[in-house]
Formats: sequence, structure tokens, C-alpha cells
Amino acid sequence: MSIKLGDTAPDFKAETSLGDISFYEYLGDSWGILFSHPADYTPVCTTELGYTSKLKSEFDKRDTKVIALSVDGVEDHQNWIKDINETQDTNVQFPIIADKDRRISELYDFIHPNASATATVRSLLIIDPEKKVRLIITYPASTGRNFNEILRVLDSLQLVDTHKVATPVNWQDGDDVIVPPSVSTEDAKKIFPKGVKEIKPYLRYTPQPNI
Repeated sequence: MSIKLGDTAPDFKAETSLGDISFYEYLGDSWGILFSHPADYTPVCTTELGYTSKLKSEFDKRDTKVIALSVDGVEDHQNWIKDINETQDTNVQFPIIADKDRRISELYDFIHPNASATATVRSLLIIDPEKKVRLIITYPASTGRNFNEILRVLDSLQLVDTHKVATPVNWQDGDDVIVPPSVSTEDAKKIFPKGVKEIKPYLRYTPQPNI
């Protein structure tokens, strides 16, 4: 199964480091991040999970729940978490899915046979409160993800969902945003009271609205 942007994220039940869960029930009405890891007790994954744990307050501010996945078992996950907490100076509180039969990995297309027939790649999905997939990003096993970028995309998606805007290259929270082509300049001046700066008829900026 290949999941694409805009698709509904499949629901599933699974064992995790924090007990059995139903994915939809775990997410509730929140945004969600589901991200896969090649294996437990691996160095890159250890740094990723540690850093993600340290971002808990940032995810909470964005009403976002995080859940990880690895093809190892619950006992391995629980023991590995002890290592993560020790080496990364943190306290992992989000669940890690145990996917020994690779059922969920195959459901979400986390196994890329030409990269590895047994381990998952570093895939990450952002899922909105309607359970729609809004971001898919995949890294090779050797490269750790940039979770500051994940926060940046979350900010962009939540802003875009609230206002008729788009975000330009390298946008950060608080920067000017783009008026999309579907909104005329005349309408934009009514919608955005902070003003509209027209560079070209198709390239117009406005100060970021409040979320």
C-alpha cells in the first residue's frame, strides 16, 4: 500500500512500550506524528528519540501527539528507552510501537526493499485532526531527521489551515507569508488588514496573521 498526501491515515491496533493502543483513539482530535525507526539499540535512532522527547512542550503547544515505530518487540523498546533516557538526558514519554510482524510498517509503506528487506526506513508522517496525511518525509537509515524542520512544517500547516495563506522558502514562525494565487489582490487587501505587498501579480506578501 502506498500512502500519498491527502489520503486518510489507516487506523490500526498495536502493542507499544506504553501498552496496547488504537491509533485513532490515541490521536483523538489532535495532530499526530508517526515516525519509523530501522531498529532498537541503534545510534541514530537513539539521538532522534531523545531529541523528540525534549521537544514535548513544543509538540504540546501545537496540540500534536507523537508516536514512534520500530520492528522490535515491546521488551526491547522498554529497555532501549532506559538507554535513551540515560544517554540523551531526557525522559521518553511517548509510545513506541512494537511491529515485529511488520504489519503496520507494510500498511504505511515503511519497508523499502531496495534499501532493506527487513528494517524500516526513516519515514515520518504528519496527520491532521481529520486523519488526513499532510506531510510525508523519508530519510535513509544513515541520516538523522531534522525535527526543527518538522516543527516548522507543523507551524506552516496549522497557519495555512486557519488563514488563506502559503509560506515561502525558509519561512519561520513570524515571517511574512504569501497570498496564494487563488485570492485576488483586491480581496487580499480586505482579508489581510496588515497590508499586502505586491512584487508581481502572482507574488504578494502579507505579515503573518495570528493563528
